Amino acid sequence: MNVLHIIDAWASCLGVTRFGRPAITETGTHGMCQLRVVLVGISPMISRRLLVPAWISIAELHQILQLCFGWEGDRLHLFVIHGGEYGISYEGGIGYPQDPRQLQLGQFRLRPTERFRYEYDFVAGWQVQLRVEAITPSNDRAYPACVAGRRSGPPPQCDGVLEYLRFRARYNIISVSMRLLELMEDPGQRQDSYEEIEQIRDWLGLNRFDRRELNRSLTQITTQRSPA
Repeated sequence: MNVLHIIDAWASCLGVTRFGRPAITETGTHGMCQLRVVLVGISPMISRRLLVPAWISIAELHQILQLCFGWEGDRLHLFVIHGGEYGISYEGGIGYPQDPRQLQLGQFRLRPTERFRYEYDFVAGWQVQLRVEAITPSNDRAYPACVAGRRSGPPPQCDGVLEYLRFRARYNIISVSMRLLELMEDPGQRQDSYEEIEQIRDWLGLNRFDRRELNRSLTQITTQRSPA
């Protein structure tokens, strides 16, 4: 063991890194983690800023990300953290050696500026990048919580980044306005276009993000546990 390893080991006992920034403790029982969460490959950016307790499990973090982007949790997923793969095992799918309900985020000893990845729906290929922005002391606020965000998640009919970008280009404000005028001028066509109108409405709402609604949803999985 060299001198730097000895210094790192000593510093970790004090809850700091060699760079002077706090790390989530090994036991995963202390502190709050502020995460910057971005859906990769999308422009304009779809993002969330989350506060989660260090003792939250990987299984719970999976649920949080599903709610953040409006996914339904019916596709395979995985986390890639420090080169290792973690997630919920399903029969006939990928198996993971560690129980994600027992594996806490804090056990990875993540430090500010470190990044890890979440992948969802291996056919569509959605990738979410999570960056640790800060580690802060615990307080009495309810967690997990979203403190900021931009734009709605991809509509359910979107099967990946390229399809999302194609749909977004198709449903720009000019083409949508022209199409709605066509439907208004032809009542017969309008009656047969309910599904199309619903789809247009979904895409016109992409730039909106309801943080309060997301936080109401997050209360479903707010952990009642406290640090040991």
